[in-house]
Amino acid sequence: MCFSPELLHLYNLKGKAVVAVDILRATSTMVTAFANGATQIFPVMELEECKAYASHNCLTAAEREGVKAEGFDLGNSPFSYTPEVVNGKAVAITTTNGTRAIRLSEQADEVIVGAFLNLEAVVQYLKKLGLDVLVVCAGWKGNFNLEDTLFAGAVVDRLAGSFELENDAALASQHLYLEAKSNLLGFLRRSSHVGRLEHLEIHKDIEFCLQHDVFDVLPVWKQDRLVDVLAQPVV
Repeated sequence: MCFSPELLHLYNLKGKAVVAVDILRATSTMVTAFANGATQIFPVMELEECKAYASHNCLTAAEREGVKAEGFDLGNSPFSYTPEVVNGKAVAITTTNGTRAIRLSEQADEVIVGAFLNLEAVVQYLKKLGLDVLVVCAGWKGNFNLEDTLFAGAVVDRLAGSFELENDAALASQHLYLEAKSNLLGFLRRSSHVGRLEHLEIHKDIEFCLQHDVFDVLPVWKQDRLVDVLAQPVV
């Protein structure tokens, strides 16, 4: 696993499957959007680039410093991506950390978007792929964060017996997850990003994003966008 996109230069992505993760909240929100019928998602790094997608019949979504950016349709709360809003729609999104982690991983053979919400779908897909796996944590502005590391540990734990550990970061993340999994919210209560989000009074987002295996959704990077490779018609 890679604790931050700033460390990606240390890894050769060729021949690997990358799982990009930003638990609070970008990748959790993307998974939710697909579960509620979004057709495709364009993760971009800059606000102006995202805004330009409005002319291509896309909803635009942007977050900076945990807050919805002015002039966009949506922010970064999964609760905004309801079926009424996103079903049948394409979404362009830019966030402080998550979209950067995805785009910086493009050289990998496969780029998958992961969250606790679709953890089992991610794990089963990785087993079928049979590629070496690198979990890329979005972190916070290049720094380590706890919630993404716990997700990496959950992936490591569920792949145990099928894969071997490559580095100590993977081992450490697994130990952290096993320590925390019985009460993830309590374990994360003092973490920096949970503190930021709770200051913004979005506690319900945090609780939602820590749920395991809610959606059978698998966003995968295809050329210039994410698509749900397990897509089913929304009823």
